[in-house]
Amino acid sequence: MADAELCLKEIGQRIMERRRQLGLTQEALAEKGDVTAQFVSYAEAGKRAMRPENLMKIAAALEVSADYLLTGDIIDKDLLILAGKLRKLSPQQVRIIEHIIDECGTLYHLPHETNV
Repeated sequence: MADAELCLKEIGQRIMERRRQLGLTQEALAEKGDVTAQFVSYAEAGKRAMRPENLMKIAAALEVSADYLLTGDIIDKDLLILAGKLRKLSPQQVRIIEHIIDECGTLYHLPHETNV
């Protein structure tokens, strides 16, 4: 399999996984991203490269950065999107999310950060 073809498949997999995480159908993602359902289907299958403007539409609809879709890396923009979601929560809900993150860190043996 050619590198470009593999790359398109990986991008498609990230689109599909994120769409499913959000509980969206291909049709709902297409509507939210102002593209066609066929476009979403082709993108998820890795059948066709996307123009930059369509990549940006899909990334915005999926609430992730285009970098995440392209590479799978979490960048500052992804963290800002997450911070925006946290701002909508009550202080108690934020503490619960913080606890979940800490538990995940313990589970995966990540260093625990403390604010000094």
